[in-house]
Amino acid sequence: MRAIIFSFAFCTWATSGFGQESFKVSVLKEPPPGSVATDVRSAMNGQGFRIQDDQGRTLADIWLRKAVPSTGKPAGPKGGVQFPFLAEGELLGLLQFATEGHDYRDQPIAKGAYTMRYGLHPINGDHLGVSTYRDYSLLLPASKDRSLALPSRKQLEERSADSAGTSHPAVFLLLTAPPDAPKPAPSMIHDAEMNTWSVILPLNLQCNGKGEPIIYPVRLVVVGVAAA
Repeated sequence: MRAIIFSFAFCTWATSGFGQESFKVSVLKEPPPGSVATDVRSAMNGQGFRIQDDQGRTLADIWLRKAVPSTGKPAGPKGGVQFPFLAEGELLGLLQFATEGHDYRDQPIAKGAYTMRYGLHPINGDHLGVSTYRDYSLLLPASKDRSLALPSRKQLEERSADSAGTSHPAVFLLLTAPPDAPKPAPSMIHDAEMNTWSVILPLNLQCNGKGEPIIYPVRLVVVGVAAA
């Protein structure tokens, strides 16, 4: 099985190119790109979120799924997993880079549209110190990810590696949002010590046996890379 090193540090950008700039997120009143497969596109919300730097340059646009299947209501981490109610490979949303981006391992990711799927890094010595938790989001080329169905772990890893053009998946750290995070409005958080910027986004969870989806804020590190 291909080794995975992760961080729902959703797609991240190398901080070296942005210096001491700040970042903001705003509501994007535009639908997902028409190039995305119909089944995937129709599962997304009609509006998204745009992340920009303080010069007004767009880094990426994000659209979240209307309702992400959940096995139950969130009840805290289970061991090293923060989101035990999500199935591995579950589709979370879409991300479109306005220019070349980077993942949490600082792998370059080409401009374009990508699906975002939930994943877990394996428990082995290759991932010691990477993160306290095993949860991640993987980017898959939207042109190759055309179904809502759950891919196998092998498919998930191989297709995500295509995003980076390497043998390693394009990975991003997924974290729970701070208790005081606003919902459903998006916001940005700066971690000066880690030199990262995170976006707080309202994930809609469709719990088994429930009617309307519940809003569950998640934290995506969108600027910055893992410490060496």
